[in-house]
Amino acid sequence: MTLHHPERHRTDRVGWLRAAVLGANDGAVSVASVVVGVAASGSPPSAVLVAGTAALVAGAVSMAAGEYVSVQSQADTEAADLARERQELASDPEGELAELTGIYEARGVPPALARKVAVALTAHDALGTHARDELGISETLAARPVQAAVSSAASFVAGAVLPLLAAVLAPQATVEWVVSAATLVALALFGGLAGYAGGASVLRGAVRVTLWGAAAMALTAFVGSLFDVSV
Repeated sequence: MTLHHPERHRTDRVGWLRAAVLGANDGAVSVASVVVGVAASGSPPSAVLVAGTAALVAGAVSMAAGEYVSVQSQADTEAADLARERQELASDPEGELAELTGIYEARGVPPALARKVAVALTAHDALGTHARDELGISETLAARPVQAAVSSAASFVAGAVLPLLAAVLAPQATVEWVVSAATLVALALFGGLAGYAGGASVLRGAVRVTLWGAAAMALTAFVGSLFDVSV
């Protein structure tokens, strides 16, 4: 009788989860920091709104571009390594088989069995086997530039909307405190959600993100208070 034991792993979420968490946190922290800093300077509500909106748009575009360029560089490197490996498999198949055998032996597989495994996997999918076991490239963890860019931009906007709305709805005298409080709550939620989605500690994720966000807003509020532009 065959027993099925389906397992749910989270490594397939690494690509989009990293980009989404980074984008949401960056959106909330950067836009909230801009809003708090401008408000602390005594600027009128219209200036606070303009600054926050500009930070949202610029940040979303910057996150998308940065993620795309970064992950595309990784994808280019992976493609170059695969092309080289494909050429080596064609020009020196026996040498590549010996190399694969050595990899399995180094992992604790007995030499004779390592050779059999290497031969079987090479016959099944030589390039895929070398990509996974020699280069560390797999379908699950492969670089996906467009996915990373879209995830980063969308999550940045999602994170930035809350402090911007709080700035619009809060009374002028309390903008700094309302935006800070709303942002800290959002950061705690983002951090906890990221921990849950990744299988890590929800509390640790929430505390870690919230503390960094609080430090960023406190610093920008201090800098903004140095420039008294109230009218």
